[in-house]
Formats: sequence, structure tokens, C-alpha cells
Amino acid sequence: MDAMGEHPARYGGRFFVDGVPDARFPEEGMSASDAYELIDQEMALDGDPARNLATFVTTWMEPEARRLVADNLHRNFIDHAEYPRTAEIERRCIRMLGDLFHAPGEVRGARCQGSSEAVMLGGLAAKWRWRKRREAAGEDTERPNLIYGRDVHVVWDKLCRYFDIEPRTVPMREGRYTFGPDDVEPLIDERTIGVVCVLGTTFTGQADDIVGIDAMLRRLRDERGLDVPIHVDAASGGFVWPFLHPDERWDFRLETVRSINVSGHKFGLVYPGVGWLVFRAPEDLPEELVFYENYLGRTDATFTLNFSTGSSMVLAQYYNFCRFGRQGYREIIEAMDRNARFLAESIGRTGRFEEVGEGPRLPLVCFRLADRDLAYDEFDLASQLAAERGWMVPAYTLPPDAEHVTVMRALVKENVAHATAELLVSDLEAAVKTLDRKGALDERERDRRRRGPGY
Repeated sequence: MDAMGEHPARYGGRFFVDGVPDARFPEEGMSASDAYELIDQEMALDGDPARNLATFVTTWMEPEARRLVADNLHRNFIDHAEYPRTAEIERRCIRMLGDLFHAPGEVRGARCQGSSEAVMLGGLAAKWRWRKRREAAGEDTERPNLIYGRDVHVVWDKLCRYFDIEPRTVPMREGRYTFGPDDVEPLIDERTIGVVCVLGTTFTGQADDIVGIDAMLRRLRDERGLDVPIHVDAASGGFVWPFLHPDERWDFRLETVRSINVSGHKFGLVYPGVGWLVFRAPEDLPEELVFYENYLGRTDATFTLNFSTGSSMVLAQYYNFCRFGRQGYREIIEAMDRNARFLAESIGRTGRFEEVGEGPRLPLVCFRLADRDLAYDEFDLASQLAAERGWMVPAYTLPPDAEHVTVMRALVKENVAHATAELLVSDLEAAVKTLDRKGALDERERDRRRRGPGY
């Protein structure tokens, strides 16, 4: 190292003025402390997780859980021969989820990278079950279709495109952002592999009419011989409804619900990424989709789109199940909901906003500006909130045919305490006042230009 700093020992002596490694693979390395400092400083420029009300994904875990995660980052989940207890813990979690979702007996399932992988696997299972029935009846297996509303996550569109399934979708409309049996029945035929119902939509936090759809499907089975199952996309709601709305029937208590996916890294309170897929009964997972591999001295059954992946989040999920139990999860989710209702009421009392959606929902607040004739909209307000106070509160349009409706959504997880909700409302009001003033100034400027020079 020379006095000019060609090979400095400190991070700031080199990359403070030269920039960080970017397009070219670095010729030389640096000390561990310098590499840490380089990346740590860049992460400081990211958004503050404490003010991130956009993400459904968990942003906080207990110190003991974080230590468990860090201690097991080296474990490759797929190596069951080397890590048999990890594989057993996965099976325990699946059995516990089957119990939580009222499975009538033995369940099968899989740990997934997230609900996106779980959706792909659940959709494939539905397609394979449908195809097997058609083949047994001597009928063709062309042109399978899947029915879902436009309130779903984009992964369902990906499933249909990637695996050659016709999507039959139900559009939304203003004032109703979920769907029910009357929307679904006209779309069903003998090529329908399933109906997807969402428990806790990304857009408004509501649930589709799963009870009504189940009743309709049972009637069609009896009247027309159509065996159409429900897959419940409970990515967000699967760890909310059992504790916040325990009397609501949406899970395996309904006869046609054959599979459920849920994200452990959402209201399961685990860091990303872990998701779960649970089947009603072992026969609901077609054996043709299970691979038996002789790997590293042991034959393992695998049902996955991935191979190597970390074990930490499976262990973190099991930690939460053991740590909190039903009572603890109930207390946590109920506390989130209380803060969400407080936030909704406080936002409503400002007189500037109206809540969107009603009925049982996730712990969130979906709202819009009450005055539709302002010089600004929800996108402007979201930008102002971020610029003034660093809040990440997303603005977005709803799915077709309600794409003309623009809303904002504040997700209330463990990072939103009562005091945080109060601060957000105060900052919302301040941001609206700033935009009001800006709009008034812009109007005066437009008026001056209309009048011409001299005014």
C-alpha cells in the first residue's frame, strides 16, 4: 500500500472516491471489515423496514430466531441423508398446518421457496388429477382450464402460461373486489381442473366467497357429475383467519377444498423465503409428480421445483410454532388487527379519505382520497409521504374491470405499533396539506399565464 492509497486498508480510502465494484469483476479483494462496510453503507440507502407498510413479508423476528437462522445457514435443505432432523421438522410443520387447517386425516405437502412455488405445485397437482380422471374415462386431455378472479397474484397467470392451462378469469368491478359462485358457475365445464379462491387478497385484504363456491361445486358434482376442486391461495390469510376469524369456514372443513398454500414469510412471521403447500389427503398429491432420488446414499421423495435451498427458514417456522402456539399467534394477529382498525378509524376521522372494502380481512387499511376532484391523486400522495417522512405506503390501481379505482394500502404488521399508526396519520395529513398548497400555487401560476404578461 502506498501513500496515494492505491491499495488502502480502509474502505473509505478507496471506494469513497472511486465508486464501488459494479460491472467489472474486481481485480483485487479487500479486507472482511472493508467488504462489510461497503455493503452495509449501501444498504443504509435502502428504505427503512420500520416504515415499510407496503410489504407483506416479515421484517422482524426475535433475537433467538435470528440466531437460529444464522446458526443454520450452511444446511442444504435437500440433503436429507446428512440432515435427517431438518427433514423431520419439515414433516412436523406440514402436519401442524394440516391440523390448523382442519384436515380430516393424514396430510401430504411440501416446504416451498414461497407461495409462488407452492402455487405452481398446487396447480400441477390439480392438472394431473384432472388428466388422470379423463384418461380413466377414455376422454382426451386437451385444453384444461383454471378459473380464478382478477384478485389473484400474478403467479397464477404465470402458472397457466408456463404449463399450458387456459385461464378463465372473473373481472372485478367498483365496489366488489372479490368473487363468488354466480361469477364462477358459467365458466365451469368438463375441462375445468379447479377453481382458485383467495383468502386475503393483495389488493384489499378481503376473501372470496369460498363457502358459496364450495356449495355450488358440490351441487354441480351431484347434478352434472363434474368433480371440480378448490385450491385456496391463503398466502396471506392462512396465518390470519384461523386466529382472527376462527369461525369462518374456508379450509378443509369444506368438502371441495383439496389443497392450500400459505406463506410462512408473511403472517407466519418468518423472514423470506418459506412457503407451504398442504393437501387435504395423501391421494390429492398425484404419485406421478413425486420423484424418488438416490442422492448421497439415501433415497428421498421430492416434490419441488427447486433443489438446493437453505434450511434456516424451515427451522425458523418451527421455532415460531413452538414459541407461540395457537395462543401466541392469536394474540399477535389480534394486536395487529387492533392497530389496523385504529389506523383505519384515525384515517377516516381526518375527513380526507374513505376506506375501500368491507368484511373480514387481513390486518391492513385500504383507502383512497374522498375528494376525486383534487389536483393530485393517491400516487402523488404516496410520493409525498415517501419524500417528506420516508413512509412506504403504496398507491396502485385495482384489477380489471376496476382499474379506474386508485387506492393506497397500509399493511399493519409487527412494525406498526399504536404510536407508529398515530405518526402515520399525522404525516398523511401533513402530506395532504403540502399537496393542497402546491395545487393552489400551481392554479395561481396557470391563472397568471392565462392572463398574460403584466399580471
